[in-house]
Amino acid sequence: MNIREMLSRSFQPHPASPGPSRYTNAVLRTQDNEEVRFYDDLIRGKQCVVNFMYAECHGSCPVVTLTLKTIYRELKDRMGKDLFFYSITTKPEQDTPAALKHYAETRNADLPGWLFLTGEPYDIETIRFRLFGMDHPGFDSDLTLHSSYLRIINDNRNSWGMAQAFASNKNILTRIAWQDSPKSYAERVVIVRNRQAVINEEVKKYGYRNGGMNT
Repeated sequence: MNIREMLSRSFQPHPASPGPSRYTNAVLRTQDNEEVRFYDDLIRGKQCVVNFMYAECHGSCPVVTLTLKTIYRELKDRMGKDLFFYSITTKPEQDTPAALKHYAETRNADLPGWLFLTGEPYDIETIRFRLFGMDHPGFDSDLTLHSSYLRIINDNRNSWGMAQAFASNKNILTRIAWQDSPKSYAERVVIVRNRQAVINEEVKKYGYRNGGMNT
């Protein structure tokens, strides 16, 4: 499945979603030099994690990419289906699609459902302020500060959250889960059955636990 097929499947936005008026519909380019529109192709109706980085960064960017790669492995069954990662360069003047492709490949992060994006400097800056703006000149002019956060968006729910990029993997996974779309009754039944199966296996191995209480 190519990028266009993956992104164009039916994803329904929430009726109250502000759409491109919040997110913009700027034209960006992926690490494979494919043109995408920020809201229509990347955000509309989808759940995604967005971070900012740049290819020649030798400080926090590779660390955050490594963290995201670990999170990706935990959620690999969802990636490119109902969850997407978008890493956007803060230095679009330098980071061509080829530079981002090299960055992703050298870190084994050129994976389905994970796009590295560049575009016009004005558009990149607008997206950064729309997603990470804190209404404080000192904070918002600090690219390093914005690069240390992850914006978690679910346009299907019209909700978004944030995670510290240097938080524990458990913390980041929890914050992604907070933005998950509500599960259907059938999906909840499967989850409960799977949990019960795990409990049954543990009981078979260890018996029932008394919680440390004396009997």
